[in-house]
Amino acid sequence: MNIKPIVISLSLLLISGSALADDDCDDPVAGWQPRENLRKQLEAEGWTVFRIKVDDGCYEVKGRDPNGDRVEAEYSPATFELMEIEREDDDDDDDDHRGKSRNDSEPTNAERVPRKGIVKGRPSVTVE
Repeated sequence: MNIKPIVISLSLLLISGSALADDDCDDPVAGWQPRENLRKQLEAEGWTVFRIKVDDGCYEVKGRDPNGDRVEAEYSPATFELMEIEREDDDDDDDDHRGKSRNDSEPTNAERVPRKGIVKGRPSVTVE
């Protein structure tokens, strides 16, 4: 059995895998702009910025975009080029009830009563 093709194939696979996984920013620190400049730029575009931190060489911004969606975005610290953006789910926020009145989002008494009389967190007793 010839091992040379197997070794070459595995080497190429490892090299290409590490190249594909490297999507981080690689700007030299000397060329980075201050985070406050990015905050001002985003707020001028209508964003609400909650936090800017450095993650894998990029500025990671958490906040709300101009549409009111909760987002996490990565920017190049030297050029402020958008590298990646991800929308987050707002399952636990009250903001996902936009356009509804407070009464529309409140459950009715029928919706509050659990099915089959089972209440979570309370012990149940079965009488035979």
